[in-house]
Amino acid sequence: MSPLATADAAWDTVVDDAPVAVTAAAGLVAVAGADGTAWVLDAATGEPVATVTLPGGILAAGLSPNGAHLALAGPFGHALWSRALGTTHVAATGAWSSAVRWAGTDRVAVASGRRALVLGVDGRELWTTDPAPSTVTDLAWHREGRRLATAAYNGVRCYERHSRRPVVEYPYLGSHLALAIAPTGKWICSGNQDASIHIWRILPQPSAGGTPIGDLTMHGYPEKISRLAFDDTGFWLASDGAPDITVWDFAGPGPEGTRPRTLRAHETVTALAWRPGGGGVLASAGAEGVLALWRATTGRPGAQLTPTQATEYDQAVTALAWSGPDLLVHADWQGRVRATRLPAALTR
Repeated sequence: MSPLATADAAWDTVVDDAPVAVTAAAGLVAVAGADGTAWVLDAATGEPVATVTLPGGILAAGLSPNGAHLALAGPFGHALWSRALGTTHVAATGAWSSAVRWAGTDRVAVASGRRALVLGVDGRELWTTDPAPSTVTDLAWHREGRRLATAAYNGVRCYERHSRRPVVEYPYLGSHLALAIAPTGKWICSGNQDASIHIWRILPQPSAGGTPIGDLTMHGYPEKISRLAFDDTGFWLASDGAPDITVWDFAGPGPEGTRPRTLRAHETVTALAWRPGGGGVLASAGAEGVLALWRATTGRPGAQLTPTQATEYDQAVTALAWSGPDLLVHADWQGRVRATRLPAALTR
């Protein structure tokens, strides 16, 4: 594997697998392949730093915020790589694992079958939740890493540190596929198999954590919701669920009674990520090979937006991640990985 020079990219390289996830932090990029190898690259040059293997395949990957560790999850277990030691701790649990989420630099939550495991950076299990009614499909930390939320059948469950049983439950009948918590701490949202987004408002209570004070469901999507992402302000939520991406406004009282912005560029959405630091710039990718950049918070509610920039590749773009506010790394299903600079028109 070696970087390939192109006029359109900061760097361009190829990995020997079909990428399923891209994650970036602290000057590193990790590209995880479906067959079980993750390539750790220098974000500035694309040069290889290390390779990490999880036997049986990879479904999810996450670099710690300081770039010191990489967590991988797959159909048969999970793995944790240490950059300083150059070692990988592999846990062949036999449990389906499709989500990893870091709480700072010292703890990572891993979905493991019907449970969530919280690991230290040495791979040691710090605590685990009791079994959920079904496989845990997504995870999210809130309250500055003091509370872990899990998505599974019939609702979202929240756990305090070292608590096996949920301290708060947010019920909604059906299969929950994606989870997002606003950085403001005001909203918990789930994307669902029944082609809906369900939203709960959280009332902060120092003694009891959060209590749902009413909920809202957005129906009418053509497809299931499997991707949700809040921007860094917590005021904007992007989702898939159709050829169009929807962007909901969560400022003030929230989205009830409003209409979303819609972003149209893809046949099927395969990835989306907000540019770090706010500013309303969203990157998205699709199965048809289009990579699009949007000023996703402009226009009136209900407006249909067009991309500020769209690039069409000859393969499906399967994963992307921002490495800082100005470098976007994206990979296609044949293993080509590109890093592109944010256009000057979007930096203002």
